[in-house]
Amino acid sequence: MMCATQSFTLVSFHAHPDDEALLTGGTLARAAAEGHRVVLVVATAGEAGLAAQELSGPGLRDLRLVELRESAERIGCARVEVLDYPDSGLDGNGVGDRTPFAQVDVEVAARRLAALLVEEQADVLTIYDEAGGYGHPDHVQVHRVGGRAGALACTPVVLEATVDQRLFRWALRLFATLTRLSRGPQPVGRTSAYTPRGRLTHRVDVRRYASQKRAAMRAHVTQQTSGSGPRSLALLLRIPRPLFRLWLGHEWFVEQGRKPDGPLLDDLFATLRLEAAHDDD
Repeated sequence: MMCATQSFTLVSFHAHPDDEALLTGGTLARAAAEGHRVVLVVATAGEAGLAAQELSGPGLRDLRLVELRESAERIGCARVEVLDYPDSGLDGNGVGDRTPFAQVDVEVAARRLAALLVEEQADVLTIYDEAGGYGHPDHVQVHRVGGRAGALACTPVVLEATVDQRLFRWALRLFATLTRLSRGPQPVGRTSAYTPRGRLTHRVDVRRYASQKRAAMRAHVTQQTSGSGPRSLALLLRIPRPLFRLWLGHEWFVEQGRKPDGPLLDDLFATLRLEAAHDDD
C-alpha cells in the first residue's frame, strides 16, 4: 500500500544526451528535489549529432557521455544508464556496420529496458510522443521501445514527454527571427511537431528548477555549435535568466491511458497518489 507521502521511482528514457535536459530537465530536477529516485536512460551516445568541426569525429561519443553525466548530476539523477545503440542520425541510417537504434528490433530493445524497469521497480516511465516530437527517427523509436517496455514491465504510469504544439510554433517564429539576426541555423522542427493542447494531460511547473535545467543544458557543450554557427541550444542559453524561467518554466506530458479532461495536472505522480488514496479508503 502506498501512502500519499511515499517517494516514487521515475525512469526517464531518452534518445541522445541533451534530450533529457531540453524536454524533461526541470521535471527530473523537481522530482529529485522532492525526494523521488530519478533514473536516466539514454538509448545512444549521440555520436552522429551535429557539432563544431573540431569536436566531430570518433571522440564525439566519449565527449557526449561526459556531458550526459554532468547534466544528470546537475539535475539530481541517482543513476544513469546508456544502452549504447548506434546513433541513427537524422536520416535514420546511422554510420558504420552496427544497426542504428532506429532500426533495431523493438521487442529486443524493449526487453532490455523492461529489465531495468523491473530492477528499479519503476513507478513512472517517461518516453516521447508517437511522432518523436519533431520526427527524429531515434525519438520515434524511443516511443515504440519505451511504450513496449512499459507494458512488459507493467510500469504503472507511462508519460510521453512533449511540447505544447501552439507554443512550439510560437517558438519557431521567434527562433526564425533570432537566427536571421545571428546568421545561424534554424532549429530542426516542423509546424506539425509535438502535441496539440487538447491532447495534453500534464503541464508541470518547473520554474523553481529553471537554474538546474539551464545548468543541465549548459553541460552539453558539443551541441551548442555546429559548422554553420550556433545551434538552438546555444540560443536558448542566451535568453536572459528571468525570460528563461518564464519561457522554459513548464514541461508537458501525455499520460497513456488518461483521458485529457479538466485542468492539466502539475504532478507526474497524480495517478499513483489517487490510487494510494483509494487503497487507504
